[in-house]
Amino acid sequence: MKKRSEVCIVVQARLQSERVPQKMIRPFANTTLLDILFTKLTQLSSLPPEQIYVSAYDGPIKEIVTKHGLQIFHRSKESAAEEKELPLIFEWYNKLPTQYKYVIMVSACNPLLTKETIDGFVESFIKSEDPGAFGVITKHTYYWDHATNPLTDWKDSPTMNTKYVDPVYEAAHCLYASELALIGRGKWMCDTLPPRLELFVMDELEAFDIDYEWQFRVGEALYKEFMRSP
Repeated sequence: MKKRSEVCIVVQARLQSERVPQKMIRPFANTTLLDILFTKLTQLSSLPPEQIYVSAYDGPIKEIVTKHGLQIFHRSKESAAEEKELPLIFEWYNKLPTQYKYVIMVSACNPLLTKETIDGFVESFIKSEDPGAFGVITKHTYYWDHATNPLTDWKDSPTMNTKYVDPVYEAAHCLYASELALIGRGKWMCDTLPPRLELFVMDELEAFDIDYEWQFRVGEALYKEFMRSP
């Protein structure tokens, strides 16, 4: 079990999205994606705002962070442009206060993610003995590999009935946890291959991710329809 004081949350935010320009600060359901997430984070019961950081280079993002009273890590221009090297992308890994040994990252691209689920992920990770954790969604369906070989056990049945398919778990791409020391070694969440992680199962709707323009529009409609006030 980890000490709560050793765990922080970091949100990575930048404006250089090519597929959805300015998506972090564009009007979204009479607010913005950043405002939606930051409001939830300030209402968490698992960690206080003093343990929540936003890694940002762009001025408009920093202004929104300040409005919500969260901590700013002043990200470098090089980090904001980097796509591959983990120690540079996550340059805060050895620059945060020394009390922190673990980081939880929350994506701002999932507006349907609830504060209850974030709290659940934090609590699960704190209780876990694993150095990393990952949010996943459950899938009951059929899969084939790149060579069209079946990956799903059909259980000697010629028909396709997902009721009888064993579950598999798909990355939710919104909640991650890692030991900070792993990042300095170019690792993330664990240092084994294949990765061995604590999987945190969450609702599929909450994992709706905005990565393309059409998802921005659909996500806005879903948020207006289903999301409780954060």
